[in-house]
Amino acid sequence: MKNNILILTVFFIISIIHSCNPTISSNKTIFRYNEAVGIQSLDPAYASGQAAIWVCNMLYNGLIDLDDSLHVVPAIAKDWIISPDSKTYTFYLRDDVYFQNTENYIWKTPRKVTASDFVYSFNRIISPEVASPGAWIFQKVAQNDSDSYAFTALNDTVFQIVLTEPFPPFLGILAMKYASVVPHEVITKYGKDFRKFPVGTGPFQFQLWKEGIKLVLRKNENYFEKDENNTPLPYLDAVAISFIIDKQVAFMEFMKGNLDFMSGIEAGYKDALLTKEGTLQEEYKDKITLQTGPYLNTEYLGFLLQEKENNPLLIKEVRQAINYGFDREKMIEYLRNNMGYAGTSGFVPMGMVSFNPERVKGYHYDPQKAMELLQKAGYPNGEGLPEISLSVSASYLDLCQYIQHELNKIGIRISLEVQQAAQQRQMMRNYQLPFFRGSWICDYPDAENYLSLFYSKNLQPYGSNYTHYVNSEFDKLFEKSQTITDEISRNEYYTVLDSLLMEDAPVVVLFYDKKVRFTQKNISGLDNSPTNLLNLKRVKN
Repeated sequence: MKNNILILTVFFIISIIHSCNPTISSNKTIFRYNEAVGIQSLDPAYASGQAAIWVCNMLYNGLIDLDDSLHVVPAIAKDWIISPDSKTYTFYLRDDVYFQNTENYIWKTPRKVTASDFVYSFNRIISPEVASPGAWIFQKVAQNDSDSYAFTALNDTVFQIVLTEPFPPFLGILAMKYASVVPHEVITKYGKDFRKFPVGTGPFQFQLWKEGIKLVLRKNENYFEKDENNTPLPYLDAVAISFIIDKQVAFMEFMKGNLDFMSGIEAGYKDALLTKEGTLQEEYKDKITLQTGPYLNTEYLGFLLQEKENNPLLIKEVRQAINYGFDREKMIEYLRNNMGYAGTSGFVPMGMVSFNPERVKGYHYDPQKAMELLQKAGYPNGEGLPEISLSVSASYLDLCQYIQHELNKIGIRISLEVQQAAQQRQMMRNYQLPFFRGSWICDYPDAENYLSLFYSKNLQPYGSNYTHYVNSEFDKLFEKSQTITDEISRNEYYTVLDSLLMEDAPVVVLFYDKKVRFTQKNISGLDNSPTNLLNLKRVKN
């Protein structure tokens, strides 16, 4: 009976995929992919999480963008000037950018984007009524009064932002999807329903959304960007997204050619596609393209350093012993088919400009050193050391089971508490987990985004210091780094800060992630950014 139910369920899901093709003629080019985690909103004010960010990147534009080397490049702003005191940013806008026309549009003729649209859009992000998770990106913006922030339209094509103090990462922050421009008329008309009737300026525009089933975007015929040959972008006619929760079913559909793209690797099919060296299995080399590269995501285990009675994790030598107690290289090779880079340097990941494994020394496998540290901590051979509970979601259980097994060899007993990812994140924020598996994906291309997790003024609920790490020396250096506008000099501070973290060991760096993308052989032009952003402007099918 159970087998029959499973077969019917798979059949139903596959039938949904095949019904997911939009009503676009067969000679049009459509890019098809699956989003297992779903999408809650098409409003960039809520563009939190990869699934929503990818779609918002297709629907919207901001002032600037990042290229594949993480350099800031023009978008709607064709140029900008930063004042000598590094507090005033003046942007000069293009005058040929228009909001999309959809069947739900309000204006009778295409409406040009002006500087006042950015004033509206940015004030909206900050508004408590909107409650955007991206409101923090403007925390350094000066306030004129209780209801007004220093966003100013000097005229239709000149937009200005004033900060309270210099903040070198700010320009890169403006590349985040939260900082997209939106039309006030459409939001006034739809209110909260703007989440399902989106209008932006991006390369694709909204056509159809059956929540949990399919989302269809079509080419924006009036998109402002062109390629080197003056050919209008994008090349594709449409994007079709399915929402199959079962990743094994989605994998089957990709293998049958019903999906064009698949991101990431799952334990259930990694060995079918990849060798232990991380290359495609021979039988698929003529059918599938594999794209890999650094992905700005640090996977780690975090220690809660709040003062609590009988907490052995407050002892630095115990934390260091755990760091030395397992082989990261072996873990990546056998459990991830080399899809990742062993975390033997600092918390700042490979791919960031300040990443420096020669100067920032992390931890490698050294069980003898781990035993010596346990002895120093007062737990020879682990004797007297209480069992330590490690919180983990199901997706990372295999990695943590490996670590559990290896640490047991040196007398460190670990129990695994498997939780749903959302519940685990909430408990992390509430400082309820003594030891937890976490990850930090780059929000913007500056190492400050990683190091800020350990700044004492970012303790919850004001920031993302989930380990409750407090170190006055770290704070002093961190604050100093943020006054330095020269990138090379600032990166010197970041190197010192990262080294200090590794010595104190508030975390166990597991690995620096690797972007893993599979496409059908007919797909070309996919970007290769270490942010893992899905950019389809130049993709051909």
